[in-house]
Amino acid sequence: MKVCVGLSGGVDSSVAALLLKREGHDVFGLFMQNWHDTAGTLHGDCEWEEDRFVAEMVARKIGIPFYFVDLSEEYRKRVVDYMFDEYSKGRTPNPDVMCNREIKFDAFLKCALKLGADYVATGHYCRKETFTDADGKTVYRILAGVDMNKDQSYFLCGLSQEQLSRALFPIGHLKKPEVRRLAAEADLPSADKKDSQGICFVGKVDLPVFLQQKLKPSEGDVVEVYDAYYQDNAHYRYLCDTLHFLAADGDVSMITDYVSDDKARAATLMGNPDNEGGCSAPSVFDREKIAALADEQLTMLSQPVRYDIRFETETYRSGKKHVKKTRYKENPYGKIIGRHDGAQFYTIGQRKGLNIGGHKDSVFVIDTDMSSNTIYVGEGHTHKGLSRSCLMVRPEEIHWIRPDLEMQCGEIRRYRVRIRYRQPLQDATLIRRSCGLFILFDKPQRGITPGQFAVWYDKDEMIGSGTI
Repeated sequence: MKVCVGLSGGVDSSVAALLLKREGHDVFGLFMQNWHDTAGTLHGDCEWEEDRFVAEMVARKIGIPFYFVDLSEEYRKRVVDYMFDEYSKGRTPNPDVMCNREIKFDAFLKCALKLGADYVATGHYCRKETFTDADGKTVYRILAGVDMNKDQSYFLCGLSQEQLSRALFPIGHLKKPEVRRLAAEADLPSADKKDSQGICFVGKVDLPVFLQQKLKPSEGDVVEVYDAYYQDNAHYRYLCDTLHFLAADGDVSMITDYVSDDKARAATLMGNPDNEGGCSAPSVFDREKIAALADEQLTMLSQPVRYDIRFETETYRSGKKHVKKTRYKENPYGKIIGRHDGAQFYTIGQRKGLNIGGHKDSVFVIDTDMSSNTIYVGEGHTHKGLSRSCLMVRPEEIHWIRPDLEMQCGEIRRYRVRIRYRQPLQDATLIRRSCGLFILFDKPQRGITPGQFAVWYDKDEMIGSGTI
């Protein structure tokens, strides 16, 4: 069969091409340029030029034809404009997910097919399997990569069965050191090339500077939220009461046990294949109680705490000349502790770039209010504002990689879920209602952010995804 390999100049796609060539396939490499602008990039160079040069040398070394295609206009419309639009609404997009769905396995795939390809192969660390159902229809599965530290199935969570029918992932059964070894043994020019970082095809960027190409800075307040706010907040009390009611033993945690995603992922277990969805343990919540909740109750449970802290001013006299000045009155719920350049430049869970000192522990963004251009922050990993137990995906945002496994209204299932690429899989209960899909985690999650993708797995198979 004829296979087009998306040669990026990196070691992973290079070894993918090498393996396919060794298997006897008719292989050619196709490099796509998706970005010209260097505004906001930390290197300030057109990295794609070097990547193209390396990709061409790899193709020559392997002995396969090499082609080039400029998809920058498609990329701008379907990935970058999506990014700007999401950030302008105070949401946090994932351009890599969109790049795979809209560019690599759509625009790029169409180009490859025109060049005579039967399949498109990439260097993603994931696996694909195929089976025939009872009706004789071919069904495609995406499985996590063997290398759990490099598994990239999350980034393919938007692919359809049609797209998967044309996709190949030749290195999903390998671990990264093995890929490096194969590249070195074949003397590939990309063998020692560092992994790419940052936004897909754009590179590592200073995000605020990058976003300021279209989003104008606008100064606003940074408000620190104190613990007292939650004690008197009706919605937070509702969350506590409802989760405790749903808990099988009446007891449930409201705060995340914080471990960094990278450290936790390196030590995470695969779960227990004997449990539903491969979850590591039975649910901490009572399924009958969950089923009895009305749609309105589940919707409230999925909503984050919102902040409405009013600050009153008072006048006072200062210095020997008793100059009249104005200051904010003490507020038990919070304090204005700084200024920012625009709420659209920040995301929930962020701690870098706030430029706020005077705290014992790290300060994190816990909410952004676009209407008032206010950022709310909290001190410490265990701040109540960082943790949530439930999220909602609207009906139009639900995507089933396996349409044959789509949940019906009223159905409840157990799956393992992640809301970020590097996050270890988390045990969760999924509840399908007409108003959307609700994901109730066994343990509260840190930094659930609108715009991110929640992805659910049955053991090591990715089943579906949705935008939070």
